[in-house]
Parts: sequence; structure tokens; C-alpha cells
Amino acid sequence: MDWLEVTVYNKNGNLDKLIENLEELNVGGLVINDEASIREYLEGNPAAWDYVDDEVFKNVRTGSSAQFYLEDSAEGCRLLENCRAALPDTTIETNRVRDEDWMNNWRQYFKPIEIGERLLIVPAWEEAPTDTGRIILRVEPGQAFGTGAHASTSLCLSALEKIQGEKVLDLGCGSGILAVGALLFGADEAICCDIAEDAAAVCRDNARLNDLDERRIRALTCDILDERALRAATGGARFDIVFANIIADVIIQLGPQVKDLLTPDGVFICSGIIDGRQNEVKTALDENGLQLTGAYAKDGWHMLTARRIV
Repeated sequence: MDWLEVTVYNKNGNLDKLIENLEELNVGGLVINDEASIREYLEGNPAAWDYVDDEVFKNVRTGSSAQFYLEDSAEGCRLLENCRAALPDTTIETNRVRDEDWMNNWRQYFKPIEIGERLLIVPAWEEAPTDTGRIILRVEPGQAFGTGAHASTSLCLSALEKIQGEKVLDLGCGSGILAVGALLFGADEAICCDIAEDAAAVCRDNARLNDLDERRIRALTCDILDERALRAATGGARFDIVFANIIADVIIQLGPQVKDLLTPDGVFICSGIIDGRQNEVKTALDENGLQLTGAYAKDGWHMLTARRIV
């Protein structure tokens, strides 16, 4: 099915009135783009800054707007004309979008990525080169976070050139790219945990995509902040490498559990920490018996490594 992506630009500054008018026209699924509203929300919810990219603000600084989708059909076109008639003082832009575009259009921008000195990430739909001398990590992100392009992920993958271990735990695993990368670098086994229900299946798919024995990776749906659930998922095991590529608040909350998840020489690799919050995480590591061993930054994101204090 084709869809009409409709953007209504707010000229008079009364965003509430625009929303009211659209709702009276029976338009649903509104996405509101408004810098003032975003900043007001963030001021009241400071932890949410960890989720916000600068691109969000770039997209709204030209003015507020409301966006919604209509079926590209006679009924959808009729509703669009009703909007034009009822909102004569607004600018309305439309763009046709096909169902398959939702998941596939972004793929043209995801190309092979060199990480550090030894790794090459190759999307599942790209042909893998054979003469790079690098370890090839094939990935199909699906709906889960983790293509390797984000600075927080590439920092973690780069660490695997110097930090290796036999048993790996990936907390908030997303696509499983870190666990799969660790296995390709020589780890024996990995456990992946994520609260997102589709992440486990994506992890297993990426293991198969890289010709890894499925017995080497176990992917589970688990709330990693639930100590009892995490203990059940890991079976009380200890790990040579524990990844947490999430956000600062979650890493801080994980702090009390991490020491007991590590082997005596194990390494905690935490990332997804926005600029300005790294010191909070460092303090949390120290307070929970973890000694900082490395601090790295890229594009405004930070990764920290730590070992347990025996």
C-alpha cells in the first residue's frame, strides 16, 4: 500500500490551535515537531537528554509542524483536501511513501564500515569483500539498535582489539553486534540480554549470518535492571567481558550488579554515555568496587572500561 506523508507547517505560532483543528478533522497519529515543546519536556526530564540527538533540533528550528500519514486512496485524498480547505493559512507538504520504503530506504546509507585496525562491518545485503585482511562482521539490524555506525558502538567494537575473553555478557544487546563481534574475535560463548522482545531473534539471526555455531550464543528477553531476572538469565555465571552499551542512567543503576558478573580479571565495557555525564558514571563505578582502566570519546559519546577490585 502507498501512503501520503503529510506535514502541516504552523505559521501563526498557535500550535495548540493547529492540533485542535486537525483533530476536529479526524486526523490521527499526529507527530508534533516543536523545539520549544521538546526543550520544555527535557527540562522536566533531564535523563531524557541521553536519547536526544542534535539532529532532532536541527529538524525543528525552522518552525513547528504537525506530521501524519494518510492512505494514498480516494478516502485519504478526500481527507487531505478537507485539511487544505479548513487550514487555508498553513503550508501543507505531501510525500508519497510505499510500505516497503519504511524499512528499506535507509539501507542505501548503511555501507561497509571499518572499525579500528582489524574489523569490517558489512550489511547483510552488501557483498562482503574478500581481500581486506580484516575480520568481517555481517549484520542485519532488523528493528534492533546496532549497526556499528554509532560512535558508542564503534568504540566498544574497537576495544575488542585489545580486550578479549572467553565468556561474554552483552546487556542491552540490541542487534547483538557486540556479542557477535566478540565471538569473531575469539570468545567461546556469549549471552545476550535485552528487554526488547525482537532483539533475541535478531541476535540469533546475526550469529547465523556470521556462520557462528548457535550453541555459542544465547539470546534472551530480560529486564537487565531486575537483579533476580538477570541472575536467572546468566545462571550465576561470571564473565570475562560484560558490555553495557545503553545510557548513563541505566549503567549507573547496573553498577551494584556488575562486580558479581565479572571474573577476577574481567572487564566491564560501558558506552552510550553522552558528553557531560561521564563523571557520574565514573563515580558509580568506583562506588561499586570497579576500577576505571580506560576512558575514550568520539563524536560527543563516551566509553569507559573498568575492572573489578578484588
